[in-house]
Amino acid sequence: MNQPMDTTLQRPIELPELYLDPNQAKADALTKQQFDRLQRRVYKVYPYAKTTAATLVALNEGMAKMKTSREKKKYFKIVEDYLNNTFEEQLKKLSTKDGQILIKLIYRQTGETTFDLIKEYKSGWKAFWSNNTAKIFNLNLKAKYTPMDVHEDYWIETILYRAFENGRLVKQDAVYKVDYDAMSNFWVDKLSKAKKQAAQ
Repeated sequence: MNQPMDTTLQRPIELPELYLDPNQAKADALTKQQFDRLQRRVYKVYPYAKTTAATLVALNEGMAKMKTSREKKKYFKIVEDYLNNTFEEQLKKLSTKDGQILIKLIYRQTGETTFDLIKEYKSGWKAFWSNNTAKIFNLNLKAKYTPMDVHEDYWIETILYRAFENGRLVKQDAVYKVDYDAMSNFWVDKLSKAKKQAAQ
């Protein structure tokens, strides 16, 4: 049941310069600062999303072996208590922005929103109130991960791609598949067109 956290998180590493599109030699200082800040957040919360996905796989495999709903409920309670005891205090220390990114990465790794996961494994009523409570803290449990539509999500995918390549984070196959080359070409083209329009 124990899911190891990424030990590579404690190892500093220099990343290459950020290039946003071929028409920019380097991202301007402000944009680079924003990217670096986002990068630190992704490094911080990705292991939680990774552990969530691995735990769900183990949970579903375990519950598939159970014969009665009572056995399944008891087993789920054991897993839930384990997660609470292991991660609750750490998750409480996350900032609102950390939480927003974590919700997106959980979708990336599981293919389901946090809201749907709560609804599936707890109840619709619990999911409804959890989402309403989350909104107070500017969190949306129904948020999805869409790197082809949302520029920040494109940055997140870029950060993950680089981190997997250089060993900064341990890769886990995601349910939400992303064609990185196609995504990069799409955004380079989109940013290039936007820049030309702004110059006219």
